[in-house]
Amino acid sequence: MTPYRHEWKHEIDLADRLALRARLGAVCRADLHAVGGSYQIRSLYFDDRRDKALREKIDGVDRREKFRIRYYNGDPSFIRLEKKSKWNGLGAKATAELSAGEVQAIVDGDLAWMPGSGRPLVQELYHKMRSQGLRPRTIVDYTREPFVYAPGNVRVTLDYDIRTGLGCVDFLDRACVTVPAGEAVTILEVKWDAFLPGVIRDAVGLPNRRAGAFSKYAACRIYG
Repeated sequence: MTPYRHEWKHEIDLADRLALRARLGAVCRADLHAVGGSYQIRSLYFDDRRDKALREKIDGVDRREKFRIRYYNGDPSFIRLEKKSKWNGLGAKATAELSAGEVQAIVDGDLAWMPGSGRPLVQELYHKMRSQGLRPRTIVDYTREPFVYAPGNVRVTLDYDIRTGLGCVDFLDRACVTVPAGEAVTILEVKWDAFLPGVIRDAVGLPNRRAGAFSKYAACRIYG
């Protein structure tokens, strides 16, 4: 698992996004994985029968976790299982690679291979699917513009065009219909290690914007 990192989230509008894009572009370098400055993300989020992950997020529970599977730019040749953990306002992430066949097996409810996978995170997901009733819950699609700044290991992202798969959980089916998840907002996320350099603090500063707790997963559950 990665060390716990500081995280800020702000819900911003289009004018803010355009201003931040210009400011960040002047002081940060672009992420090497971005094509033309952005990339597409598709995630499949898990939750239990009581929607524990959703409820804990909405209630602001201090210590919580959630599982998701993710790939980029419509390319299923590189897929990751991720567990995001939050504690006292800090965030950490554990990851493991999955094949497209393994992902389809999970979606189809074929879990027998998971205990013998040799990947602790896959095994943990298996045990929580069995013991806690975790299951694929919804697909979340969005566009991300990433910026990186080496001092402080800073990563700033602008996420927008957030879409929900409604009840569809067939993660690899590109024909799965997604629709806009509520209002057309942009989410500014800032993550850093021990310190946030002043140049980045100034670049992301916006008047009348306060750090919030926007969740793309929660936004994509508005339809159930």
